[in-house]
Amino acid sequence: MLLNNFQSPGDVAFSVFGFNIYYYGIVLAIAVFAGFFASYKLFKIYYNQNQADKLIDFSPYLIIIGIIGARLYYCLVNFSYYLYHPIEIFNIRQGGLSIHGMIFAGIAGLYIFSRVYNIQFRKLADTFLCGSILAQSIGRWGNFFNSEAFGYPTTLPWKLYIPVANRPEEYVNYSYFHPTFIYESMLDFLIFIIILSLFKKLSKTPGIAACLYLILYSVVRLFVESIRIDSALDVGGFHIAQIISIALIFIGILLSTYLLKKAQFLL
Repeated sequence: MLLNNFQSPGDVAFSVFGFNIYYYGIVLAIAVFAGFFASYKLFKIYYNQNQADKLIDFSPYLIIIGIIGARLYYCLVNFSYYLYHPIEIFNIRQGGLSIHGMIFAGIAGLYIFSRVYNIQFRKLADTFLCGSILAQSIGRWGNFFNSEAFGYPTTLPWKLYIPVANRPEEYVNYSYFHPTFIYESMLDFLIFIIILSLFKKLSKTPGIAACLYLILYSVVRLFVESIRIDSALDVGGFHIAQIISIALIFIGILLSTYLLKKAQFLL
């Protein structure tokens, strides 16, 4: 009976002097804090304890870069909407962030900060991408409160009720859908546990943990996107997120192969 009532309580957590505070923003803040804390601890334990505090110095800027990248990417893949609603580009309190945009902007930001703070880029990528998958696992729950990131209609016991206003037009007569945000959240957390448990060994070749993140997360995203029905932008019958995921899998495999061969050669 409880499962039949599995639905978002709404997107507004509470109001302060008439200003709405959204669950999405609260979940995002928790996710960012958890992700950074994990990244900081991993860098301090496995790489360079003396340089760890530098991560605190540039992390606020990195967070801003990641959010901007995530928002711009989301707006680009939903270009037809934001072309006619440009003011909405600045409204992120109710959602609208792309993980792929965050990844691209975040990696670029890490490279810049690695040069500025004289820290090896691959070590930063390892720790921050491991922290990112934890943040993604938590952050996906923001989609629950916004009634978004759901899949095809289903009658499974863990089905999620989606309000009529949030349903795609072709599925307006269906009430319950796959809670794909939960699938991704659980699988993202599993990836975090895998990388965390292997980090001591992976850290012997900096960059491998980052490659493993790219590969594993992209495999998860391919699976989730095959079920989702609210994905943005299709290209040749494929979701853009699927195309990007396939590209990242190949990049991760090629880079990890190169790094392992390089490490073996140096030995």
